[in-house]
Amino acid sequence: MIGIKWVFKKKLDEQGVIVRNKARLVAKGYNQEEGIDFGETYAPVATLEVVRLLLAYACINGFKLHQMDVNIAFLNGYIDEEVYVIQPPGFEDHKYPYHVFKLKKKLYGLKQTPRQWYERLSNFLLSQGYEKGKTNKTLFIKKAYNEIILVQVYIDDIIFGSTNETLCEQFVKVMQGEFEMSMMGELNYFLGLQIKQLQHGTFLSQSKYCKELLKKFDMENCKDAATPIATGCYLDTDEKGANVDQTKYRGLIRSLLYLIASR
Repeated sequence: MIGIKWVFKKKLDEQGVIVRNKARLVAKGYNQEEGIDFGETYAPVATLEVVRLLLAYACINGFKLHQMDVNIAFLNGYIDEEVYVIQPPGFEDHKYPYHVFKLKKKLYGLKQTPRQWYERLSNFLLSQGYEKGKTNKTLFIKKAYNEIILVQVYIDDIIFGSTNETLCEQFVKVMQGEFEMSMMGELNYFLGLQIKQLQHGTFLSQSKYCKELLKKFDMENCKDAATPIATGCYLDTDEKGANVDQTKYRGLIRSLLYLIASR
């Protein structure tokens, strides 16, 4: 039996403005045991390099990319194992306080949830005449009458574009008929990238991500400098100094590496 809890989150746009308040019922998947509660968990995920290639391809071929979001995406995945969860906080049955629920569909937090959702979406797109990319299994391609439509999946976010807008309209209609979708319009913010698709080119920036980094590492009031350290500075061992927080340092380095994505 697995515990569950409520998770509340604010969804922000590219300017950092709150566009939606989210509430999710999440399973405490860290209590699951392999071989009992789940089997295979692997699910392919698009990398940032793949997204950059898609942006470049759309720019070269002169069509715009659009974005749509699958509402409660993971709840669309069917479950194969027998998984039981406790009663949700705030919705307990006082008549049967010790009863549990058997899941029919996936729940956020379960280890096998991403894989099941990917399989459900993948099988549906393949049934609609799409083909998987040969090297990128999260990219789906469909050709019709010398036109092409590309669909890039990143968990519950979907980017798509076509050389013919009619194919985009058909794709939206088909997806909304199968899943609960929210159309977000033209692609302008994705994975920390602020995107502007103009006639003379596509422009990327990460100003919002920069501001979030400064706030996260408490550097909003720091002075800027041309170099990370003064030139000619002599370094020696500081025996009385405080130990460096390795977790924070590594997190900062990873964040800086991601910051060059829009270069």
